[in-house]
Amino acid sequence: MDLIDYKILECLKENSRQNATDIGPKINLSTSAVIERIKKLEKSGIIKQHTILIDQDLLGRDLIAFINVRLDHPKFYENFVEKINSEKMVSECYYIAGDFDFLLKVMACSREDLEQILTDIKSINGVSLTRTSVVLSTNKCDVCLLPDREDLSTK
Repeated sequence: MDLIDYKILECLKENSRQNATDIGPKINLSTSAVIERIKKLEKSGIIKQHTILIDQDLLGRDLIAFINVRLDHPKFYENFVEKINSEKMVSECYYIAGDFDFLLKVMACSREDLEQILTDIKSINGVSLTRTSVVLSTNKCDVCLLPDREDLSTK
């Protein structure tokens, strides 16, 4: 990846619906060259997918909580992950090191929804402890981090 790829990623991060014709003039590259580079970024796995960001507040999901979960034993790992992957309010699930085994990000519409998801999580076989933190405000939410510009080669 070089500085030109970085500039393409910057453009796509700003608006992933931009096409190569729009990006080309911004970075002094032909449309076909931009297309080729995007294909290479996709093939290499740097671009994993093209998606949208949905404003969860406008959908009524304005209650965000992080739930730490501890399992009794590692043998419960697979079952827990399977159950969590089917929970619609859980947007992220991380297997972590430390006092807890998992960190979940939950987006709920109400306190009642949060209470229900907590009850559901606590009833999963092997869950021994949960700790919940409710988000009061979000100060940064960057779902796409670009590499450090200084680390790029200028081929």
